Amino acid sequence: MGGDFGPEVVISGAEISLGRHPDIRYLLFGDEARIAPALERNPKVAARSQVIHTDVAVAMHDKPSQALRKGRRTSSMWLALQAIKDGQAATAVSAGNTGALMAMAKICLKTMPGIERPAIAAIWPTLDGDCVVLDVGANVGASARQLADFALMGASMARALFGLPSPKVGLLNIGVEEIKGVEAIKQAHAWLRSADLPLTYTGFVEGNQIGQGVVHVVVTEGFSGNIALKSAEGTARQLIEFLRATISRSWRARIGYLLAKHAFDALKGKMDPRQLNGGVFLGLNGIVIKSHGGADAMGFASAIDLGYDMARSGRIARLSAELEHFHELLDEPIDEPLAAASEH
Repeated sequence: MGGDFGPEVVISGAEISLGRHPDIRYLLFGDEARIAPALERNPKVAARSQVIHTDVAVAMHDKPSQALRKGRRTSSMWLALQAIKDGQAATAVSAGNTGALMAMAKICLKTMPGIERPAIAAIWPTLDGDCVVLDVGANVGASARQLADFALMGASMARALFGLPSPKVGLLNIGVEEIKGVEAIKQAHAWLRSADLPLTYTGFVEGNQIGQGVVHVVVTEGFSGNIALKSAEGTARQLIEFLRATISRSWRARIGYLLAKHAFDALKGKMDPRQLNGGVFLGLNGIVIKSHGGADAMGFASAIDLGYDMARSGRIARLSAELEHFHELLDEPIDEPLAAASEH
């Protein structure tokens, strides 16, 4: 029921994703009177779906506290999360209120042992494929331990989606030199460099390196991560508009466009945010995918695809064990690397 367009886009997106993954089944939580007409127009989805009716929906403008008061236990958002907890669903996908979804997910599903805060992880296109960037909006600020946890969670997601045994992980910083950055980043850097973890830690990366694909996972806190993500999306749209304006200026430009149309189409597809829509809430006992509220059917289908791939990977159970191992390492003395980092 969430997002800018509600059930119509959700069900149209579900039809696209069903075409890619014929074994999907859907539980649709919301107002049956609004869902039914959309299902009538999408009989393939109707045949693979069960509607669970509720009159309560979290509004996009609701504060998390308001959403919890009015929608806990009875809203479509809560019931979707409860379906994961009860083992009825493998993934919950929502285009609704981000803050409310995170608050409800933390209460309903709980965080993994030792995790202080979940993170939102997004897929980012690069010159060398895709990478995972987290956190992109769940947390304003992060401690060293949280950044280190994000690194492990991001690496687990990269293994699930990209099939990498030891993903390359970097910490986003204002420079690659050891002396740069706030203390939390320096501390996390020392831990990741010293600990025996199922990832390849490469050190610091700068913002202009994210799109170059120098690492598979970029770790940051949610404030800077969200700004970086939205800046990149805005730049992509800006470049497309620049190209469109340039092509329409003269008949020579139009002819050039026709001759290079396939290349331009490929570029547009690579830069289309809909192709990589969906953020994963990592650190929970279950898989929750947040779609952009303004996503169209193609974008929502991408969010469903992401949840499908995460569920099929079985990474959640393995991630919990990896985090437990890392937290045990933190209890061991690793003062020498920390001292060395502070000397630099």
